[in-house]
Amino acid sequence: MMLTRVILVFSMMLGSFGLQAAPVAEPLTTVSYVDISSYMGTWYEIGSIPQWFSRDCFNTWAEYTLRDDGRVDVLNQCHKGTPTGPVKQAKGIARVVNNQTNAELKVSFFWPFEGDYWIVELGDNYEYAVVSEPGRGTLWILSRTPELERGVLDGLIERLKSVHGFDMSLFKFTRG
Repeated sequence: MMLTRVILVFSMMLGSFGLQAAPVAEPLTTVSYVDISSYMGTWYEIGSIPQWFSRDCFNTWAEYTLRDDGRVDVLNQCHKGTPTGPVKQAKGIARVVNNQTNAELKVSFFWPFEGDYWIVELGDNYEYAVVSEPGRGTLWILSRTPELERGVLDGLIERLKSVHGFDMSLFKFTRG
């Protein structure tokens, strides 16, 4: 019975990190370079392909802080249940796995499990970012402000469909 529970929890966690494969011909690519120091700070979630761990979350935001050892402290937060409900937090640690681009990271909220965190779009001034993983089962559009200009957002959504091969019918806006 205990083994069954462990297997169930493990398989749920793997699914939460987007390991389900999407039928896409072209491999997902990341941006060519990320200045990690510039990437640090507050990011607001504009929308995502919802995951089980973000169920009932509104007005989601994240704080990234560079550690002395080069890893990144991650603090994800949202309002639970309603746009003004109690704040729910999840703390994790990320590490860069591609030092040439800094655009591929692994993040862990529950050791020893890690998920891919690939930066596939990034504004010239780090005003927005799009994060996913190779299988395209996860997707987050992030912004430095709680709202993203409509033209910028429309352009991102179009590129996510036509260039990156995402099924945007799964995408949901997060802001409450």
